Amino acid sequence: MPSSPGNKPRTRGRKRHARRGTSSTGVKGVSISARKSKVSVKDFSPGFSSSLRPGEMSNLFPDILAGRSFKRLVESIVTARRRDKQVIFMLGGHVVKTGVSPLLIDLLEADVITGVAMNGAAAIHDLEIAMWGETSEDVEEALADGVFGMTSETASFMNSAIEDAFKGTQGMGEALGKALTSARAPFGKKSLIACCYRKDVPLTVHVAIGTDVTHQHPDASGQAIGETSMRDFRLFVSLIEKIRHGVVLNVGSAVILPEVFLKALAIVRNRGTSFWPLTTANLDAIQHYRPVKNVVERPTGIGKGSVGITLTGHHELMIPLLTASILHRLKRP
Repeated sequence: MPSSPGNKPRTRGRKRHARRGTSSTGVKGVSISARKSKVSVKDFSPGFSSSLRPGEMSNLFPDILAGRSFKRLVESIVTARRRDKQVIFMLGGHVVKTGVSPLLIDLLEADVITGVAMNGAAAIHDLEIAMWGETSEDVEEALADGVFGMTSETASFMNSAIEDAFKGTQGMGEALGKALTSARAPFGKKSLIACCYRKDVPLTVHVAIGTDVTHQHPDASGQAIGETSMRDFRLFVSLIEKIRHGVVLNVGSAVILPEVFLKALAIVRNRGTSFWPLTTANLDAIQHYRPVKNVVERPTGIGKGSVGITLTGHHELMIPLLTASILHRLKRP
């Protein structure tokens, strides 16, 4: 609608004010040579240059932010193993489901990993892969049909192995490895549990009653589950007692294993043993409270020379990069 002289918008004053802006008179410059810069070309990725040895993945990362942290973690693991120190991987269930177990088995075969800790979900997925070559059901669909977690073969195999171990002196991890080996698991070469048992690498399983689908079945014994997992906790403590100058990685466990790790450290320190310096790392698609606090910050914050690292990314990308970098770095003198 055409404006009349009486209601014409007043814009001239605003336009003049915008044009004036703020005067830069009196601003003093500084030389870039005197300025502190956080990024330098020397920290850039070298790219695929002729000087880069094929397969040395970590050299491709820039020495900046997560790239620097990644290379530091690789170097810590390599240094620890060259000094015959502990390198312990703590694994959540999603790690197995992303199909990276063969890469972790490569690290086991290369004597990089000296101990493995799993939560109950990781053990179940690994067991199903070993025995039947498949795992991970559609939770929503199965829940709607009333069959979520009701797979008979999985529960029968696992609960039976745990019950047998309870009658003896084995922990849950060793019992599952023995059971898979005795059953000649068709896909045992893809199983972390079977590999650890074959190589005599300590593997511990830490469960909370009611968290795993095998607990839903009538043959689940709380007494057997609790006792065999308790034996594994004591075994885990004995590994952490020797963690000084070693490395602990938490991969994909948001609650159980960070809490188990913290309690193990508490026992070790209560006995008067110093567990630092050490390197800890949390690798996950999302950084959760307990892994950051109990794995990365608290254990390293009290020990001089300790390092805590957080790397955020998908397991199916991070583990291949980490494995390739470690193995190729170990080949160098």
